[in-house]
Parts: sequence; structure tokens; C-alpha cells
Amino acid sequence: MSINLAQLKQTQLSLSQQVKLTDDFSQSIRLIGGTDVGFEQDGTITRAAIVILSYPEFKVVDYQIARIATEFPYIPGYLSFREYPALLAAWQQIKQKPDLLLVDGQGFAHPRRLGIASHLGLLLNMPTIGVAKKRLCGQYAPLVKVAGKVTPLVDKQDQIGWVLQSKNNCNPLFVSAGHRVSQDSALQWAKQCLRGYRLPEPTRWADAIASNKPLFKKFLNAQ
Repeated sequence: MSINLAQLKQTQLSLSQQVKLTDDFSQSIRLIGGTDVGFEQDGTITRAAIVILSYPEFKVVDYQIARIATEFPYIPGYLSFREYPALLAAWQQIKQKPDLLLVDGQGFAHPRRLGIASHLGLLLNMPTIGVAKKRLCGQYAPLVKVAGKVTPLVDKQDQIGWVLQSKNNCNPLFVSAGHRVSQDSALQWAKQCLRGYRLPEPTRWADAIASNKPLFKKFLNAQ
């Protein structure tokens, strides 16, 4: 497969201009979604999981897993092109669409301000928040490893997101607005979805469903 990175870079820069970093969603949230993407069979299969939870109960009301052939190679900074096709396939199967979607990955906190949360938000015209487990770019002040501590994530003098200590003595999360959500609301909702674990409930459940973890097995056994 021939990849024209210069062209993809221009696509990202163009799309990033369409990202809205203001709140454009109802604050009376009833359903919150979470996404997770992984790869199987030596990366040849992309697996995407989407879960829909009730809010504030965080009960599973819908979930879907899509597996499709991987068509884009692993290139840091361009992961959204690798991940979004499977996410779209899973999204098409979701019957109850959420009011807000937490995406496992970067949003605005990306060198060209278009991580998977922003890219997916544009494709779906959905309010999205990026919740990443690793930093892609930007700098931040040292953070005390006490749950609830927060510090800005800054790149080239611009705040691109937040560094959130979601649990004591764990590595922090990197939270940033995706699309149709402000940076302040991105942090607020990420914190409101925490229930004592490192990951917010929407992405924690998506990860559990995608990887068939004990949390998901327990849910299936209770059905």
C-alpha cells in the first residue's frame, strides 16, 4: 500500500480547522459511549469495540465489536487513519447512540491537533473526548501521584489538554477535547466518569469488551 504522508498531513491540518473546541452538546447526558481499538493476528485484523452506558448509573445498554482487515500501517501521528474504519463499522451496528463519546486515544493533544477522538468526532459529527494512556506531544509540570491532581498539557505555548492523575500511584491519563467539547468540559466529564479505576468507565468497559476481560465476562454471566 502506497502512503503519501505529505498528503495525509495536509488532510489532518485541514480537518483540524473544522474541530470545534466549544461545548455543542446537551448537558443533560443520559448515555455515554466509550471506544477501544486493538489488533489481532499480527496486526492484520483491526478490532474496535464501542460500548454505550447509562449515565450516571454506568450500566451497559448496548455494545458492538467490529473486526475488519487492517488496511493502514502503523505510523505514529497517523493512527486515526488506521483505527477509524473499524470504529465506523462498530458504530453502524450501535442502536442507541450516545450523547457523548469518550475515545481511547488523543483528541486535540496531537502534533497536528487531530487525534483519533477529533477525527472520529468529525466523521460522526459527535461530541468526543480523547482519553489517552500515553502522551503523544506537549509538556507538563511534574504531577503528584494522588488521585484528582491535574496539570495543563502545553505544546508551543498552547494548552492542548490536561494531564489527569485518575488513581493513586498510577501513570496519569492525557485528556483532551475531541470535537464539539471544550477543554474544560473534557476534563470535567473524564473526572465524572471515574469510579476508582485508572480509566473512566466508558473506555474501561470498551477495553474489557474488546479483550474479553473479567469485567465483561461477569456482565455476560449475569445476563
